[in-house]
This record gives sequence, structure tokens and C-alpha cells, in this order.
Amino acid sequence: MAPPTFKQQARRARVESLIGLAAPLLDLMLAAGDRVSRIAGPPDDYIAIRASSDAFELDSARRDRGRRIDD
Repeated sequence: MAPPTFKQQARRARVESLIGLAAPLLDLMLAAGDRVSRIAGPPDDYIAIRASSDAFELDSARRDRGRRIDD
């Protein structure tokens, strides 16, 4: 790949400076949107990752770790 030309470097520097100037404003918009969605949205219900009836037993997992599937 050829090194960038002077024009490409200048354009890249301009774009990066615009992004740098816009970053605080974008961060503020994200924070405000997060707050609004927490206030306006319905409360999230807690959903368990695993049902209590499907309890994972660590001892059996350790025992089965060395065992291959086709055994």
C-alpha cells in the first residue's frame, strides 16, 4: 500500500479534529438519551439466567471434565 499523499494526510487531520470537537457533544447526547430512556421506559424485570430447578453442580462438572463425549 502506498503511503498517503499530503492531501490525504490533511483531510485525515481535518476529519480527526472534527471528531475530536464533536466527541464531548456526542457523549452528552448519549448520556441524556440514557437518562431519558431510564425515566420514560418501563422497569426491567429481573430474568434469572438459569432456573433454580436447573442447578449446576460443580462437582459433577469437574468429574466430567476429563471425560470425552464418545466415552
